[in-house]
Amino acid sequence: MLFTRTIVAMLALVCGVSPTLAQQQGSISGIVRDAYSMRPIIDAVVESKSGRAATDKDGRFHLALPRGAARLTIAADGYLTEQVDVTVDAQPVSVEVLLLARAQFKEEVVVAGKTRDPGAATSTEVSPLEVRSVAGAAENVFRVLQTLPGVNATADFGSRLSVRGGGPDQNLTIMDGVEIHNPYRLFGLTSAFNPETVQAFELTSGGFSPKYGDRLSSLLVIENRQGTQKQKLAGSASLSLTDANVIVEGALPGDMKGSWLVSGRRTYYDLIANRITGTSLPSFADVQAKGVWEARPGRRVSLFVLRSRESTDANFTDSAKNNRLGLTNAGRNDLVTLSFSTTLGARTTSRTILSWYQYSDDLGASGNLRNDAARSNAPGDAAFARSTLAFTRRISVRDASFRQEFGVTVSPAHLLEAGMEVHALATAWGWNISGDRNTSQANGSSAEGGTSLPAVLDSTALANRAGVWLLDRYRPFSRVTLEPGLRVDWSGLARQSVVSPRFALSVDLGGGYRIRGSAGRFAQSPGYEKLVQSDYFVDLTGAAAHGITSERSVHVLGAIEHAFAPGLLARVEGYYKSFDRLIVGRLETPAETAARVALYAFPGDVAASVPAAPQITSVPSNGATGRAYGVDVFVSHQPTDATERLAGWASYTFGKADIDSYGRRYAFDYDRRHAISLVGTYRLMRGLELAATFRIASGFPYTPVIGLRVAASAQADANGVATRYVPQVDANGLYVWTTDLGGVSNLNTGRLPVFARLDLRATFRPRWSGSRWQIYVEIINALNRSNAGGFDPVLQYNPNGNRPLLTYTASGGLPLIPSVGVRYRF
Repeated sequence: MLFTRTIVAMLALVCGVSPTLAQQQGSISGIVRDAYSMRPIIDAVVESKSGRAATDKDGRFHLALPRGAARLTIAADGYLTEQVDVTVDAQPVSVEVLLLARAQFKEEVVVAGKTRDPGAATSTEVSPLEVRSVAGAAENVFRVLQTLPGVNATADFGSRLSVRGGGPDQNLTIMDGVEIHNPYRLFGLTSAFNPETVQAFELTSGGFSPKYGDRLSSLLVIENRQGTQKQKLAGSASLSLTDANVIVEGALPGDMKGSWLVSGRRTYYDLIANRITGTSLPSFADVQAKGVWEARPGRRVSLFVLRSRESTDANFTDSAKNNRLGLTNAGRNDLVTLSFSTTLGARTTSRTILSWYQYSDDLGASGNLRNDAARSNAPGDAAFARSTLAFTRRISVRDASFRQEFGVTVSPAHLLEAGMEVHALATAWGWNISGDRNTSQANGSSAEGGTSLPAVLDSTALANRAGVWLLDRYRPFSRVTLEPGLRVDWSGLARQSVVSPRFALSVDLGGGYRIRGSAGRFAQSPGYEKLVQSDYFVDLTGAAAHGITSERSVHVLGAIEHAFAPGLLARVEGYYKSFDRLIVGRLETPAETAARVALYAFPGDVAASVPAAPQITSVPSNGATGRAYGVDVFVSHQPTDATERLAGWASYTFGKADIDSYGRRYAFDYDRRHAISLVGTYRLMRGLELAATFRIASGFPYTPVIGLRVAASAQADANGVATRYVPQVDANGLYVWTTDLGGVSNLNTGRLPVFARLDLRATFRPRWSGSRWQIYVEIINALNRSNAGGFDPVLQYNPNGNRPLLTYTASGGLPLIPSVGVRYRF
């Protein structure tokens, strides 16, 4: 015993530690993870008064400390610093620390596009701070995404996106692992996602992971943040262009580890305007709540609830044209999500998500409007024809889903991910169109009242589907990441399974250079939940009987990027996408065309006005293929020092997208050859920032008017079914003329003019408020440019001919819109 004590004392003296202290030494080991994704955080610093360590590639650390009470401080780049109190004794102590991302809580706003490192070639993260500060975005993430390369707004007013030539129905939106079928509010004017309660937005514009499927073009992933655990009660209030927003949050009571957050948004303009006008202008209100409970280290239960309502009951009049329009709308979005995340041993993580989602929308319109595109060739406004507007429409989507994810760390360089998802989908689409049809749409299956839509529809579809996936993230070398993966999707509506292999590669070449690439197959099953975002409608009643199968696409992408300096990144990326089995409305058969033409009782002098060309119907078919290819250039600058005042990004895209359908090849609806975006902020002085967004782009294709024809007047039976068409005449017996859009050979043969818009913003943070107050002034379309989202034909009296003159007015562009916003944090 004496010999043993002597050896211990000698070793302690050699190490410079007293024998007593050596006998009282203990140890702490553990792992540091991201609080949301549960992934290990590398190079996090763990320290106390008596020692310091850093986490390894698995996020693990080991620290030798004296026995007794100790306080650990854990810090990592991009995360809030955390403190943990532990008691060190003779037995080794093991802890797990979860860190929250710092971006949501930064006081200084930095606008910069950030590209995530691993995997996919086109994954770009947008922070909530950027959504709240980009000029012209109106705190709508979709308007920020429109400034990224390859991403276009389908219309100036709305939020729908076209990504690299794809349609808006081909974009998948995932929030906390749950598919969101309607990500918009106020008819698309604003977003369903509150940037005050979101941790991160991430857009993948092609070649996305096999963890997600059932879409052909892009993936948007939204991660909602937790409430703060630093205070018992905190929050903020803000007023923006479209709504007012209040958030309260805090730590769970007592010894429970976790947090809660409740937020509410509501339009405010209608509260005043409705009292004045006596109508209910378009409005929305939503409430969301999130609770997170850390049951024990490595185990977390999360509950998320969302309730949203939209309503309209308005009447509009235009005395100059004697127009009258009534509009009603009642929309609802409800979501309940329960998730459980846990570690299974030292190497395996699991996340289970159960959700119930309900979306419905009831829309009604009635009125009598002057039809500027139809008139007799007589002077005066009385020569214009009138259109009766009368329709009701109801859409509903109910989705009960289950998702299971597993991650297994095989080695420091090898991560396997696998999972499955199941959707029990009940969808319905119905309407009653008793008024006039929209003859301004060249495609009869247009969702905007196309001429080929059935007058009465009541269709339901059980679109159950499921998917399984496997992804292998492997680093054979320190600078090389390989991501082979496989996904299998099954569609109950199409009654088929589709196998989708995918692969991604990332290589660090050194010197700030990196190359990325990905390739794979993607599939999209038929379903009314997709048609919610589509421009066209097809009747999926009995889809299996029509032989409808899932649409498919193959993506091939390659990129090279270079970090010139800290915070300065440039990327060039090329892409190619092929499409096949696209679902479109089929063309009339010769027999159907002959039967329709036979209903026209037009005399010989106007027989040429009978629309004899085959029309597009709402009967579905896998009748189209296509392709999209192009090159993106993206440059971003993110300040790395407080002295840097300028931040932002610039992007340029050259792209081409076309479709083969109806016996011809023509430009896809959102084919845009050139697009440039410049986004930036400049800190003029402390507390004052200026921001600007400038976009200029080629115009979209459109179908031009090829001439005029005599309008038809329908004679219907007791059920409203047309039995005969005769020429329409005015009170004096003159023919009423209207526009002729031709047949399918004329689809998208025109091109809209160049789009250009400048948005400005100034943000002021008073010094006396300690950054609690923020006031901003924003001007959308500051140059008041009249951008054309389309051309509306207007017929004018022609005193020198027998038919009116055709003129056009540009429509669909935002006017100059000034706004003021206020935000307060407590």
